[in-house]
Amino acid sequence: MRIALTIFVLALPLLGQVKKWPSTTRPVVRGRDYAVSSMRPEASMAAERILRAGGNAFDAVVAGQAVLGLNDAPNNGIGGDAQILLYDAKSGKPYSLNGEGTAPKLATIDWYKKNHKGTLPSSDTLLSGTVPGVIDSWYVMLDRWGTMTFAEVLAPVIDLAENGFPMADKLASAINGSKKLAKYPSSVALYKPDGKVWKGGDMFTNRDLARTFRRLIAAEKAASHLGRQAALKAARDEFYKGAIAREMAKFSEENGGLFRYDDFAEFQAQLETPISVNYRGYTVLKNPSASQGPAELFALNILENFDLKKMGHNSADYIHTSIEAIKLAMADREYIGDELVSKVPYEQLLSKRYAAERAKLIDPAKASMDFRQGKPDASIPTHPQDVNFDSSAGDNGDTSYICVIDKHRNAVSFTPSLHSGFGTNVVMGKLGFSFNCRGDYYSLIEGHPNALAPGKRPRSTLQGTLVLKDGKPFLVTGSPGGDDQCLRTMQTLLNIVEFGMNPQQAIEAARYSTRSFPMSYWPHRMYRGEATVEDRVAEEVRAELKKRGHLLKVNGPWSLGLNAAIMVDSSNILHSAADPRADAYALAW
Repeated sequence: MRIALTIFVLALPLLGQVKKWPSTTRPVVRGRDYAVSSMRPEASMAAERILRAGGNAFDAVVAGQAVLGLNDAPNNGIGGDAQILLYDAKSGKPYSLNGEGTAPKLATIDWYKKNHKGTLPSSDTLLSGTVPGVIDSWYVMLDRWGTMTFAEVLAPVIDLAENGFPMADKLASAINGSKKLAKYPSSVALYKPDGKVWKGGDMFTNRDLARTFRRLIAAEKAASHLGRQAALKAARDEFYKGAIAREMAKFSEENGGLFRYDDFAEFQAQLETPISVNYRGYTVLKNPSASQGPAELFALNILENFDLKKMGHNSADYIHTSIEAIKLAMADREYIGDELVSKVPYEQLLSKRYAAERAKLIDPAKASMDFRQGKPDASIPTHPQDVNFDSSAGDNGDTSYICVIDKHRNAVSFTPSLHSGFGTNVVMGKLGFSFNCRGDYYSLIEGHPNALAPGKRPRSTLQGTLVLKDGKPFLVTGSPGGDDQCLRTMQTLLNIVEFGMNPQQAIEAARYSTRSFPMSYWPHRMYRGEATVEDRVAEEVRAELKKRGHLLKVNGPWSLGLNAAIMVDSSNILHSAADPRADAYALAW
């Protein structure tokens, strides 16, 4: 008895060290077989139906994202682009799938100088678009790792598109509030017929989109005698090389766009090797090309030089140090472009030595106001900058997200987007969708890594996170939010790794942000010293941040974040979480 009492007394200090985080507004959803989390409940349910029917994570994520593109139409769809991280359990390997769209062959810096006053249209008109990359991304996953057909995985979205679904309040508000949609007859026909004003609960159909999907399935069926892979390819080619591609090209030419048939016919999503850093024993992976994701790795490397846990969660020291690290990382983001066009010096940018030097630039008592791109190696050529300090900003936009882990522990982090509300805002004739407007992300300065060029991908804000522990999936997470995406996923990760939160606690915790770096969208404005916190961050912390020179904005209590995540614990249990700031929904079994 005395021995037991001694053990209990000795354990008391340890028990006192366990942090009791506030209870969450939503539960962690736990399961042993599979888990899904996305920005819309219908999308999560569609993915879950496929998993329940025997499909794997790759089948399920296609079904879920197809539905997401219908009922979260302002933010993503089959005219969109995507960045995908995945883990193939059979080979034990992670992959990056780059579904970023390319610029049309006719799109050049000279063309925009001569025909558009040397500016890029901000999230409007076909001149702001890039080639859709989503359907080819679906094809690559289904062909290489999936088990089902297009007909099987698209059944849920066709049902909803043909027979209708009750509209969410946010979708109704987005359609009603869009002045850009009202400019284009094809968009009015789909979204504003007869001046329709929508309200939450109204039934919405998109039969044009359903017909587009049925055309893919018809092509698949016609080639089914050649085997599943040939049939999948036939469905994919119907969009990029068949009648649909010809319709898109014709509509573009008739409506002032630069897209032509060859732009679609020559497009291919790129399968890549992810880049990674080791952060406190966890392997954090990101998409390497045409994505801002690597900037989070730069920031994590910098932050590893500080004792964040000792600083305390959301203390002034913690938020200040994190924001200053992000500023430095985002300055180095300017090295990133389309790796098929120009190589990014990742070996130098991701070195721990370089991160340690960058960390020394952080003044613990003062916020930086400067753009401070580093030079990790003398051999790296200097490039021109595209930083604007005072012009009016463009449209930050938003995107969507879905993640899936299955019983085999295949994992997918899928970030699809139109970039801004309804993308170009131009519905492509009778096809039922609009293109993304990612073309307003390019630089019009020759020699910049992100400079516009025909067939080139823009450096996108799209990114997600795949984290491995001992070579196995530990976490998938992602978030809509334009340039803020890296900040959101980084905070979720740090909340778990540094502060021991479960995924739901990590997502719901009060958040900070900054725009003190060049925005991705035209005209690439930088808001010197700006920082934002949710008002759940303590007043004394806010006062100290102001004292250190941050130009602080205070937003509402649930305003910075739209995250989703799935974590696999050491017992192989799945923990699925979704952000109450959005209509996000998590499921598990």
